[in-house]
Amino acid sequence: MRENTTGTELLAWYDQNARVLPWRVPPGSDATPDPYRIWMSEIMLQQTTVAAVKTYFERFTSLWPTVADLASAEDAAVMGEWAGLGYYARARNLLKCARAVVSDHGGAFPDTEEALLTLPGIGPYTAAAIASIAFNRPAPVMDGNIERVMSRLFCVETPLPKSKPVLKVHATRLTPTHRPGDHAQALMDLGATICTPKSPACGICPLMGACTARKAGIAADLPRKMPKKPKPTRFGYVYLARRADGALLLETRPGKGLLGGMLALPTSDWSDAPTPAPPIDADWHDPNLEVRHTFTHFHLRLALRLADLPQDAAPERGTFAPMDKFAPSTLPTVFRKAFDLGRSVNIDGASAKG
Repeated sequence: MRENTTGTELLAWYDQNARVLPWRVPPGSDATPDPYRIWMSEIMLQQTTVAAVKTYFERFTSLWPTVADLASAEDAAVMGEWAGLGYYARARNLLKCARAVVSDHGGAFPDTEEALLTLPGIGPYTAAAIASIAFNRPAPVMDGNIERVMSRLFCVETPLPKSKPVLKVHATRLTPTHRPGDHAQALMDLGATICTPKSPACGICPLMGACTARKAGIAADLPRKMPKKPKPTRFGYVYLARRADGALLLETRPGKGLLGGMLALPTSDWSDAPTPAPPIDADWHDPNLEVRHTFTHFHLRLALRLADLPQDAAPERGTFAPMDKFAPSTLPTVFRKAFDLGRSVNIDGASAKG
């Protein structure tokens, strides 16, 4: 059968070419995959590259080696370590999930897709990945790499996301009962290294003989995608206030919503016509600078406002963080940009020296 031949060729290729990743048990190893590490990596890899995730994964698993360690961690510590990785709802769900595993499952991840789907922050893809890779369940795993491989292998010309159901049907048919976890990781590696979005290396692909799109000469054109809608631009104000002793005024964003629960500089609303909302009555200086940042669904432009505050300043919101206890790296990227921009000028707008 085509499926059996394809699976055999793919696993043989994977055995020789598997990527070395800190969360992965290499093919042929006697080690058992750790569900905690698989889960952690899959959450971090959502909408994020392997290169960006490696350092965060190694730091997180060093600080919190087990799911129980993570479950007992302080929220602020976890959110601070996550800063810069983006998509901060993942960090909130990371904590919720770890605590649910400890409180509801005795500290052990459930081993089926159905049970994994009941945990916070785990959707169909993550559940299938954990079940397959950590527990060797024949669950079809569907990420962007695998969707691309399926669309080319079976020449599916219906644009994404409309083609997702049929791509999953194909992936389900190909998923073997023997080494399903290695099969899923092999497809991921194939998409990441050979069946790439642009200029796929069809000439060295282990599945070249079975690839329908290659035979039709359109492999590089697939998968087709629906046209993207242009991103809107939102505006706002960001406030950088320093107390006489150098302490910086910070606030924790609301638990829900964009950047929820993260340490941040005070801001106004973000909208088409934002209303200034300084956190304290002060002589705010306009250095005629703005921070620009792009989120998944919109562009953001924040006008910077600066103020030096007296030692007895009493802000309406937020708290002061002494500079010797504040690490800019704990701020989300948009606020770190604002912090760095504000540090580059004096309160009168002149460029800072030293």
